[in-house]
Amino acid sequence: MKYIRCVEPGKWEKGEKAIPKPQPHEALVQIKKIGICGTDLHAFKGNQAFFEYPRILGHELAGVVQEVPQQESTLKKGDQVAILPYLNCNACVACLDGKSNCCEKLQVLGVHTDGGMQDYMALPQSHLIPLADLSLDAIALIEPLSIGAHALRRAKTQTGNTLLVIGCGPIGIGLMLLAKNKGYRVLALDQDRQRLEFVAQQLKIETIEAGAEATSQIKTLNEGKLADVVFDATGNRSAMESGPQFMRHGGTYVLVGLYKDSLSFKHPELHAKETTLLCSRNATREDFEAVIETLQKKEFPVAQYITHHLEFEDLPKTFENLYNSPKLLIKAIVTL
Repeated sequence: MKYIRCVEPGKWEKGEKAIPKPQPHEALVQIKKIGICGTDLHAFKGNQAFFEYPRILGHELAGVVQEVPQQESTLKKGDQVAILPYLNCNACVACLDGKSNCCEKLQVLGVHTDGGMQDYMALPQSHLIPLADLSLDAIALIEPLSIGAHALRRAKTQTGNTLLVIGCGPIGIGLMLLAKNKGYRVLALDQDRQRLEFVAQQLKIETIEAGAEATSQIKTLNEGKLADVVFDATGNRSAMESGPQFMRHGGTYVLVGLYKDSLSFKHPELHAKETTLLCSRNATREDFEAVIETLQKKEFPVAQYITHHLEFEDLPKTFENLYNSPKLLIKAIVTL
């Protein structure tokens, strides 16, 4: 079978290897769709946390079951499946507390261990969700959308809250739309005018351009108040460190994006607002199920969200140019 892996920052390698043989608790899955995200770009450029080379990337996956050794399994050959890419130990204190997303021994496909940029994978049956009523493209979106769903759940947002999302990339936009579906007032902040225009025109979400006037713009849009909950979905140090200034006293700040190094905050400013500071990592099966229900109800604009389609064979040539495309990139889907 074919695979593509990142052997070092800025360098791809194509190769072939044997099709894996699934263990009794696993299923052999043919990978059909791969979503490309910021994690993949950061890994390619050499600035991804929790990462070692060489690595087969890809954790936003849709596949079709090809073999199921365990006869009593509910899975069968031909099932379309969503893949939970977070391989957890089920034994550490986090797992036992229902927080498998931050397992002490977590192995995320495409980050800590090889991911989906290959024809077949042997995967735990417990991490496969059969879905006959969604397209493979939609199934590949479940993981990135679940990141936003988990962040919303972590924040314990309340009816009437105004939410500010910093970063109009795929994670930020997914978070915005899920929050809007739940009835929250949502504001979007970014420095990229093309992204702000997309969010305003296509998604009908109010926008704010990053800069010296951002705080006053939030107050103008929000009846003189700052946001109740601020989410950072950038992974950019400057943006992450500036987030608390947009949050009201007694508010919540959620770091969804991941920065590789240290962050610095002025403690008096955090303390004065009695800030609730949260990190939101990955997602759980509960978040996957919530997103699946949203997609099944057709409450998410899949066609608008997927802006680019790529072929697996061409990926080493098209990947880097993807981020320099004149067409606005929200989500790229690779077809195998």
